[in-house]
Amino acid sequence: MNLTNKRILIVGGTSGFGREVALKSQQQGATVEVIGHDENRTKKFQQDHNGIKATALNTQDSTDLKNYFSSTKTFDHIISTLGGAMGGGFLDSTIEKIRQTVEDKFFANLQLAQIAHHFLNKNGSMIFTSGSGGHPYDASGAIVGNSAINTMVAGMAVELAPNYRINAVSPTWTPTGLWRDMSETDVMQQVKDFSQGVPLKRVASIEEVASGYLYLMKNDFVTGQILNIDGGIDLN
Repeated sequence: MNLTNKRILIVGGTSGFGREVALKSQQQGATVEVIGHDENRTKKFQQDHNGIKATALNTQDSTDLKNYFSSTKTFDHIISTLGGAMGGGFLDSTIEKIRQTVEDKFFANLQLAQIAHHFLNKNGSMIFTSGSGGHPYDASGAIVGNSAINTMVAGMAVELAPNYRINAVSPTWTPTGLWRDMSETDVMQQVKDFSQGVPLKRVASIEEVASGYLYLMKNDFVTGQILNIDGGIDLN
């Protein structure tokens, strides 16, 4: 139940939760590879973090994914933080926007799972990223995508057992690189506003969310679970 000498791949690992998991895993003795979408950020990650292989890749291209896995060794754990957020309900959002959000959140991860599980070492695991605290009326496509990931995790846990595990971490809104286009003032206001709806009256740190992925890698008797790291937001 430790990460020493484990091989770990983090898809979406150049910033936010993925970056923190990559660094913590390396500190605990794992060999880590990350995949990023943005070529410049991926190159900078490679420069800043010696010993972690970083590859820029279009993860929605199945051929690119298959070529990547075929060119590397198998992994003990594969983590995905793929997917984004959206605002808007079912009536005030376009079909195209909702469809793209579900594509990015669910189908990209489904494709990854279908390809990646062939490259897991025995007793290995996959961990995906869902989400908590949204509402169908103001985050329609994201809610559909998160629900689909949760369903995928439940189904694949049975399909992959007993040789492999699959779980998901479900954070709520957290200040990460996903919001890099917002000004610092806007981010601070979002933190203040969002905290009011959370029983713990604050948002999570990146480190707190990242700890969930580390736990799910280490505990060999957890599969098919959604680990909510959300301050109890759905309890209100």
